[in-house]
Amino acid sequence: MNKKNVLTVKNLNKVYSKKGSKQIHALNNLNLEVKEGEIFGLLGPNGAGKSTFINILGGSVIKTEGEVNVWGFNLDKNPRQVRASIGIVPQEVNFDPFFSPRKLLELQAGLYGIREKDRITDTILKLVSLEAQSDSYARALSGGMKRRLLVAKAMVHQPPIIILDEPTAGVDVELRNTLWENVKSLNKQGVTTILTTHYLEEAEKMCDRIGILSGGKLVALDTTENLLERIQTKIVYVTTDKKTNINDNTFESLKVISNDEKKLILSYEKSKLNIDKIITEIKNQNIKIQDISTDDGDLEDVFLRLTKNQVI
Repeated sequence: MNKKNVLTVKNLNKVYSKKGSKQIHALNNLNLEVKEGEIFGLLGPNGAGKSTFINILGGSVIKTEGEVNVWGFNLDKNPRQVRASIGIVPQEVNFDPFFSPRKLLELQAGLYGIREKDRITDTILKLVSLEAQSDSYARALSGGMKRRLLVAKAMVHQPPIIILDEPTAGVDVELRNTLWENVKSLNKQGVTTILTTHYLEEAEKMCDRIGILSGGKLVALDTTENLLERIQTKIVYVTTDKKTNINDNTFESLKVISNDEKKLILSYEKSKLNIDKIITEIKNQNIKIQDISTDDGDLEDVFLRLTKNQVI
């Protein structure tokens, strides 16, 4: 069954004009769709347009032109409903340190006009594992608890879409893992998640689909699996009982990275050469293969090539 789009962006542009200088295109004809219930990654180097895009959705930046629809609401016609459909978790910790988590969530719910009887403060505190600290000063919370409190604040109005802007920037590995468990938990409950991150390994592990921005343009939009399939270069590590006679001319696209006494490292293009041919060639030289492993590359390879305008 095809899932419906919860976010549709068509020809979205944001141009900043500075007096006496040329125009800056922060977003340049951006088109993308996010489907209900998915974890969607938005990647790109600094200045690619990620924050501009999130701020347009959140209402703090006005788009130059284009169409944005969130949960069936048009940003131009129904800006309040669009904002009500989104919960944004910012990079920076931005709450009063002398308020308790419970007080902060109650205050946030009030700002959204949610009546006391309709608030789910206790449920949210439990969901982000802060029920034990619900009445402590926010300043007394650990770094991880503060991050989870930011997630809780974004959820008080029960939005169907949560946007996490670099949620794990500058945090340790343990905290990062805890936050991602939170994201997975929310996702299982049907919350659509859009995240920006600099940690490509994280995006590879977490995201169903990924969009890559560069210079305000969308240079890739596909499933994580399909993006990884774009990498043609494969690296092979072979341990043998003696040195091989393989060189760059043995097969088309083959490159010998190193050929030591008992260790051979090769690269080749998957579309031009099959690893079986390499194995057969080594065996034909009466050489025993003791170990063999391959490296297919990762999302970082895709990211670097696309953001450097290289075709892959």
